[in-house]
Amino acid sequence: MGGVSKSTAKQQMLRKLVCSDAPEQSLRQHGFHTIAGVDEVGRGALFGPVVAAAVILPPNPTILGRLGLTDSKQLTCRQREELDGKIREVAVDLAIAEVDAETIDQINIYQASRLAMLRAVQQLTAAPDHLLIDALHLDLAQLTHPCAQTSLVYGDALSFSIAAASVIAKVHRDALMRSLDTLHPQYGLASHKGYATSKHRRALLEYGPTPLHRKSFAPVLAATCAATSAARPAAGPKAALDLKASSGSLFDQAEADSTLPLQGAKAAKRGSPRLNPAATHHRGAAGEKEATTWD
Repeated sequence: MGGVSKSTAKQQMLRKLVCSDAPEQSLRQHGFHTIAGVDEVGRGALFGPVVAAAVILPPNPTILGRLGLTDSKQLTCRQREELDGKIREVAVDLAIAEVDAETIDQINIYQASRLAMLRAVQQLTAAPDHLLIDALHLDLAQLTHPCAQTSLVYGDALSFSIAAASVIAKVHRDALMRSLDTLHPQYGLASHKGYATSKHRRALLEYGPTPLHRKSFAPVLAATCAATSAARPAAGPKAALDLKASSGSLFDQAEADSTLPLQGAKAAKRGSPRLNPAATHHRGAAGEKEATTWD
């Protein structure tokens, strides 16, 4: 449309949505009282856990509306930090849960996101009677108390409860990435929060993945393969010349490798971004220009 990219068009559309407590008020009119908003962040990152939060707000949380509560990706870091403090102050209850990179590789990022959300709900002290969830459904049979759920597309831009969960999860995960940056300073985690920026991908190629990288994600796997190839002894001078002529720089080769589909159903099960749509069509893993809009 008029030369506008899909990403830009989507952001323009999201900014037109009005975040309010209308979804919660509608549910209260149908007899529900303890409503928890649930959201996750970090689905598209190459490093670290996916983090989910569940937040129960009081009726008519007008102060959060005045502070501009909405989807965390549309807020600045300062706005998120301010809202995080206010949400914690006014919330009836909230909980945060993480699912680590190893588990993500085992069960795939979509299932890991659902698991993190479910764990957050399970950790609430107050038992919700209805969940408002951003675009997913959970296996509520695992809850110890009966509960209904509503999956709301773009819920973090429409519902105060879901938006509050997105802010709480985002602030928590960003702080975790800054902390882990002190342990792995070569990757630049404090700036890109583990997402697939060119800086992060180059660092992967130079230093290889850490145990906290998601090994099933294509850029991480490509870096691992590139490092393995580089360490393998060459067959001779001619082979070395042929490799140099055909592959270009190590970074260029791995960039090309990362666009190839991973082979085999086993790789797909682990959550490869190339074979698992949930790991590919996430919000904000495209590059540095989207840093302020990542989950």
